[in-house]
Amino acid sequence: MQKSFTLFLLLFVGLISENLLAQTNIGIRGGYSTSNYSYRFRPGSIVTRTGGITAPTYSLIIEQFLAKNAGAQIEIQYLQLGYTQRDTLERTNQTRFDFIKVPFMSNFYFGNRGRFHIKLGTHVGYMLNVTDPIREYDTPGVLPTYGGDNDRPRKLLYGLSAGAGLSKLFGKSTLAGEVRFSYDFNRPETQNRVFDMTSTNIEFTMSYLFQIIKPKWQN
Repeated sequence: MQKSFTLFLLLFVGLISENLLAQTNIGIRGGYSTSNYSYRFRPGSIVTRTGGITAPTYSLIIEQFLAKNAGAQIEIQYLQLGYTQRDTLERTNQTRFDFIKVPFMSNFYFGNRGRFHIKLGTHVGYMLNVTDPIREYDTPGVLPTYGGDNDRPRKLLYGLSAGAGLSKLFGKSTLAGEVRFSYDFNRPETQNRVFDMTSTNIEFTMSYLFQIIKPKWQN
């Protein structure tokens, strides 16, 4: 009796594992992101929008299908955010923040082998490094440095993300192009030198995903 139960349990676990693997894609995503910051230097002041920076970004993706046209995914992403400010004399200040970012996305697909998709979700991240590669002027009302020894920027990142794109299935493989917008609620400032800050970024990426096992609904 015990052996029969053990055999049944092993078969049940194997069946569940196969079904889960049949609905799982793994892959990579890479491209470029452009980002900038908006801030109010003091309460009541107008919102100032900085110029942006453009930098490469890349991710490891794990996607789990929960139905034929819907699923969820988690990514481990390297991303660089930052800003560029210029005065009337064309002097430039620039700061770059390096992050490991983890988006959690809900995915919705429309179509069969050629598909349109929408992705909605949230993200968290952690700052690895920050630098001020260009610092040519300092005047009241501009963003301070964040790469100095005494700047002590806040390292946590969190916000909302949404994306849309097109994908094509080739057997077990999927090739997808996507535009994704993210809005961050956190601000790096911890010393009250700036009253309020937010950042936004847009990503233009391509993804390649591979199905571990081809699901039955694609046969």
